[in-house]
Amino acid sequence: MSATPRRTVHRPALVVLVVVLAVAALALGWWQWERFSSASGTAQNLGYALQWPLFAGFALYAYFRFVRLEQESGPGAPGTTVSTALAGPDAPAETVDEVRPAGSRAKTGLFTGRRDAPAYSPREIPAGFLPERPRAARDDDPVLAEYNSYLARLNADDGVADRPAGAARETERSAG
Repeated sequence: MSATPRRTVHRPALVVLVVVLAVAALALGWWQWERFSSASGTAQNLGYALQWPLFAGFALYAYFRFVRLEQESGPGAPGTTVSTALAGPDAPAETVDEVRPAGSRAKTGLFTGRRDAPAYSPREIPAGFLPERPRAARDDDPVLAEYNSYLARLNADDGVADRPAGAARETERSAG
């Protein structure tokens, strides 16, 4: 049983984006270097001149890392073919989009086959793993109980006056 060779799929829009980002970052680095070399240049311009090429390098690194993760994902990425080992020796090579049911919950793309457990299986925290939630202590302090009842009476009396409940109190204030 031979597996279908993997082919690298380069997305043109992604390649263009990475090239534009890298060229723009290098151009900004050159511009900052010119600013540093001028009479009004500062150490900040030098720092930026050294920083922009790092951004260009990161854009390239991120692209190549993305491509490598796509290749490592194996079958399951849209547009790739299913190997005969997975589909069976007599089955023709079909694309994954045709094989996978529309409502399936299988992983696709970068993270296909990256974990042993299925993506949709929930995990529960075992009982006793986390500490128990603290409970509020019941305080039998008579002074606190008296104060709480006083606050409850004030709250109840607040809506009893000749105004609707919750209306603002009329207070006399002077501006001067």
